Amino acid sequence: MPQRSDSYEIGRLGLTSGQGRRVDLFVHIEPFEYAGSNYTVPEELVPVRLDISRTTGDGWALRLRFSARVDGPCMRCLELATPEFDVDSYEVHQPGAGVDLISPYLDDGDLDLQGWARDALALALPTQIICRPDCAGLCPKCGANLNEEPDHAHEADPDPRWGKLSELKFD
Repeated sequence: MPQRSDSYEIGRLGLTSGQGRRVDLFVHIEPFEYAGSNYTVPEELVPVRLDISRTTGDGWALRLRFSARVDGPCMRCLELATPEFDVDSYEVHQPGAGVDLISPYLDDGDLDLQGWARDALALALPTQIICRPDCAGLCPKCGANLNEEPDHAHEADPDPRWGKLSELKFD
């Protein structure tokens, strides 16, 4: 079984300015809540590729790439959705260059790989996680799954402007 790497000490690579290294690691991504629903990454360990480059001074340019499947409810029909997402995330850590160039995942040469992977996956998710691109969802009136009953329909409600006419009694 591959070794889990929730953090990675990039300082031990001994890179000098302009040098880079590619590292293949395995990270665990914790379950998370998205739009009020719980989602998990079913793989115990997700293979990730980390590209590390040393910049001038004490800076680093970092790139994280991986693919992960997410399991949870479809946001339209509530059935199990298992889409896969490709993640490609960049971070720059350049102390002394301003607040915007300090990576929250790098602390004293120790890279929080698990936190970065989880956040990068969350940012790669679409606004709705669905079971399939043509998911029809649920009937708003009775809750029937429209994927299973494509011809499902209800009689239209009468126009409320004519409601008083239904109270007329003809004797």
